[in-house]
Amino acid sequence: MIHYREIAFVAYAVTRMARARKFYEGVLGLKSNGFAKSLKTAKFIEYSIGSSAHTLAIGSSPQWKPSRHGATVAFEVKDFADAVAHLKRRKIKFAMGPLDLPSCRMVLVRDPDGNPVTLHQRKAR
Repeated sequence: MIHYREIAFVAYAVTRMARARKFYEGVLGLKSNGFAKSLKTAKFIEYSIGSSAHTLAIGSSPQWKPSRHGATVAFEVKDFADAVAHLKRRKIKFAMGPLDLPSCRMVLVRDPDGNPVTLHQRKAR
């Protein structure tokens, strides 16, 4: 069984990062929490909302298209390895990953309708 801590982040796909940043940073006043290689060339930027446990991310990738039909949710898990093993036992196909990134580990799967669902575990900062 997978045990959940919280939602790790909500993410929105964008087509043009510069335009999206103008809105999220210029209009909404959000500030990057630093999880981007270079804010000028980033393909994925995170914004802390309230406490660091609440994050909105925007990203641009050829495999990830903006949709008017909903957002992506990422569930923070207590034990990433156990979560991945659970998915494998259930014969769930991975749409992306598992990935081991500098700030986290994550894997993306799809629900029966094709919606993306991410299981995520933050690394110590």
